[in-house]
Amino acid sequence: MKAIMVMFDSLNRHMLPPYGGDWTHAPNFARLAERTVAFDNAYAGSMPCMPARREIHTGRYNFLHRSWGPLEPLDDSMPELLKQNGVYTHLVSDHPHYWEDGGATYHGRYNTWEFFRGQEGDPWKGHVADPPIPENLKRLRSEGFRQDWVNRQHMATEDRHPQTLTFDAGLEFLHTNRAEDRWFVQIETFDPHEPFFSHQQYKDLYPHDYDGPHFDWPDYARVTQTDDQVQHARYEYAALLSMCDRSLGRVLDAMDELGLWDDTLLIVNTDHGLLLGEKGWWGKSVQPWYNELVRLPLFVWDPRAQVAGEHRQALVQTIDLAPTLLDYFDVDVPADMQGAPLPVADDTAVREAGLFGVHGGHVNITDGRHVYMRAPATPQNAPLEEHTLMPTHMRGRFSPSELADATLAEPFTFTKGVPTLRTRGRTFFNPYQHGTLLFDLAGDPEQRTPIVDDAVEQRMATLMVELMRATDAPLSQYERLGLPAEGPVGEEHLLARVQAEQAGKAAEPLPHADDYPAGRLSLRTPVKALISDPVAVEILRRHVPGLVDSELLQVVGATPLIDLAALAGGLLSSACLREVAEELASL
Repeated sequence: MKAIMVMFDSLNRHMLPPYGGDWTHAPNFARLAERTVAFDNAYAGSMPCMPARREIHTGRYNFLHRSWGPLEPLDDSMPELLKQNGVYTHLVSDHPHYWEDGGATYHGRYNTWEFFRGQEGDPWKGHVADPPIPENLKRLRSEGFRQDWVNRQHMATEDRHPQTLTFDAGLEFLHTNRAEDRWFVQIETFDPHEPFFSHQQYKDLYPHDYDGPHFDWPDYARVTQTDDQVQHARYEYAALLSMCDRSLGRVLDAMDELGLWDDTLLIVNTDHGLLLGEKGWWGKSVQPWYNELVRLPLFVWDPRAQVAGEHRQALVQTIDLAPTLLDYFDVDVPADMQGAPLPVADDTAVREAGLFGVHGGHVNITDGRHVYMRAPATPQNAPLEEHTLMPTHMRGRFSPSELADATLAEPFTFTKGVPTLRTRGRTFFNPYQHGTLLFDLAGDPEQRTPIVDDAVEQRMATLMVELMRATDAPLSQYERLGLPAEGPVGEEHLLARVQAEQAGKAAEPLPHADDYPAGRLSLRTPVKALISDPVAVEILRRHVPGLVDSELLQVVGATPLIDLAALAGGLLSSACLREVAEELASL
């Protein structure tokens, strides 16, 4: 028995032909659906990248206890359990986060692994001289932005693209080990994650007239670009999606050629989606986790079931992948895993509801019909705690100041009697501004209009509390959300009605900068230039208290005020921006 997982990053379900996507060129995803079972209600759990991968390894929700980070010493790792039980495991990937501080314990759980460099500003090629960078709509330009333009010079042809090299290596594993038994290979590409870098033959699949600035890497922010610019970025994503489709086709071809369908489990999945202008947003993490981000494409072929071309309606999640693979190889599933083997053979329900979210953000739950997004009860979004034995962030370690007030917390039910290090958590964006949201997907599948229904909210909040208790969530999470750690959820715990006004304001679209008055100084002026002007800085002090003296300026000082408003959601309303623009224009 053998198994292949083909994993993409930021793969949008609604843009694939098997899920109704009717304008993208993705024939191999259509071909895949004919050979597999497609799950229509597959949801993410913890997000984004490494939290999702922790769930793939452990079969447990991650986001209630800690943010982005490595596998913990107390974690059960599915690839490692397979390895310990005689299943050879191999990882091939171009996903750069595996080799950063916040992901450095994942690849070592496999027998062997291969890595290909160059994705999304990966610190790969050393160029002292700045690379040529065209006029570009990206506003937030970290060191990774510069590095990405260095890297692109070293992948000028498709055969040198890290995605291609990743699939080359995966196919090499298949051909080398075709006659062997009991192996699992994970072929994982970072694409179609931004930046949407692909080659001309894929761009040619989406002909359109565009002569504006380069735009294949949107910031995680409100849409402030023109309609032509938005559509161009969508085509750039689609081109990279079509490149992913070709890579997928190479795997399907190999399964045909090598006769692997008879004895090989195939899983094709992703961690989350990406907003490409839907609901007026780019990206993820800074807005609520709408279904475009969390309702995932998932395809499974199980040679034991021999079922193909069917769809399943059962509510499944990322936490189900580890139990599925362990069960397939007849390896015991640890008691701490919360997931269940995917119901491929028939449409058996595996859960009533599922949690999803990001650490410090909304805690969300769906039962397949309703989606309930629970915001913090107060503007402070507190208390928020990290529980870890691996104190690292994405690209760095916890600072001494973060650890200065650390304490040991009592063990959780899943930590094998081991206490965790408890520190104060942090978030760059506060979900409170978006309010608590409740959607009925039966009448509003695109989540356009949140509802206020006390009975439905109380039922969904009760399901949420039950799952949080089953997950042994920290007590701080209940306090942060205004939910009871013990006892029933009552009317006094409901927030959708209380927070409806702030939710409505946060959902208002931002007008384009050209719709505001402009003069010597305007919304297009970088924030640091406004602060340098003695009159403009006082305008900011009046309308945006706290911004002028915020440490945030170290990151966004070069950003125009209109783009900061897009990035920060409810920090600057349309009315506030108009007042600021009018006062600046009068200078």
